[in-house]
Amino acid sequence: MATRIRPERVGQEIQAAVADMLTRGDIHDPRIGYITITGVKVSPDLRVARIYYSMIGSEEEKARTQQGLDAAKGYVRREVTSRVKLRVSPEVFFTFDGSLEEGDKIERLIKEVKAKEGW
Repeated sequence: MATRIRPERVGQEIQAAVADMLTRGDIHDPRIGYITITGVKVSPDLRVARIYYSMIGSEEEKARTQQGLDAAKGYVRREVTSRVKLRVSPEVFFTFDGSLEEGDKIERLIKEVKAKEGW
């Protein structure tokens, strides 16, 4: 049971560390816009960390932000390893999380239907 809980706990710690780096401005890349770290999934062996982020902006801004995050992967990996005190340095991948946009879209559609139906 402990083996399933540890990756989740480490993921939460990585999420807090990356959010702190972004808040403090430790990642100095002008391509990275205002993003929110929505979650982190860590492999069971703690060797891979997939960091999910969301942002509001055009597709071009999202692409630039992804490029900036990809360029900062080495720095983020090194900082995460030192801040979270891991024995193994996890390989870091940034992935755009479109669930917030999907949720917003569904909410707008529901409001549209309610307006048409007179609810």
